[in-house]
Amino acid sequence: MKFAAIDIGSNAVRLLFCNVYTHNGKTSIKKAELIRVPIRLGEDSFTHKRISPKKADKLVTAMKAFRHLMDVNDAVDYRACATSAMRDADNRYEVVDRVRREAGIKIEIIDGKTEADIIYSNHIEQHLDKNNNYLYIDIGGGSTEITLFSKNKPVVSQSFNVGTIRMLHDQIDKEYWSYFKNWVKEITAGYKPLIAIGSGGNINKLSKMTRKKTGKPLAVAKLKSLCELIESYTYEERIQTLGLNPDRADVIIPASRILLTVLKKAEIEKIIVPEIGLSDGIVHQLYEKHQEKILAEKV
Repeated sequence: MKFAAIDIGSNAVRLLFCNVYTHNGKTSIKKAELIRVPIRLGEDSFTHKRISPKKADKLVTAMKAFRHLMDVNDAVDYRACATSAMRDADNRYEVVDRVRREAGIKIEIIDGKTEADIIYSNHIEQHLDKNNNYLYIDIGGGSTEITLFSKNKPVVSQSFNVGTIRMLHDQIDKEYWSYFKNWVKEITAGYKPLIAIGSGGNINKLSKMTRKKTGKPLAVAKLKSLCELIESYTYEERIQTLGLNPDRADVIIPASRILLTVLKKAEIEKIIVPEIGLSDGIVHQLYEKHQEKILAEKV
């Protein structure tokens, strides 16, 4: 079976296809294809509180393409979730309605808690040492979701309006930034030592640039050295010398600052980057919903 997840973020919109296999009672979910379009809805939403006609046109065009791709791939089911940028836009419902009418895709505008819950549904902590404490950090264009795990169970989870596009456009005031840092310090105080789990496009990219194997712990000291190196380059050099895409070369700097700040406040020395995120969580939930429907039909 193939499921599709659409993540309408503040920096980019993504369509993820995953194949789900069941063998000998065990289920495995494997990524088949990921399409990413850097529309940057957050540039409008965070500075003008509206999605501009130009950005709305691009979103509708992308959704039409995604609709065709889902049809030709015979996706069993799909879910489209919009996050921080759409949450902040005054004309969000107009845009959602237009996408529904013209592209045939229903978009859910999810709140920060729902976003964190979907990311958590990946259940990455179940594959880790239950004796350790973990801090799950997901950094996006408009928000950062943080969940503290202890003994394989979530202790506390919160979404913050701290993201790469917001920081790039100076949309995070000093008071909120201080609140964010203090919250991380306070909630992690009694759970040392801690290991970080990082997700989001920029964290995934940083991990790949260290040439580390997926799932293997990365020393924060090594990550910090890489971030300092990247920041020493100009925007043009990050593209030409480091090979970063233009839409990644600017936001990777604020992403690094957000990540290193969290790691410092939580006194974390190691981070694991499994290369999963909101889209993967959506697929997990779609599969669970599909299985529940099958069981209900058998009753």
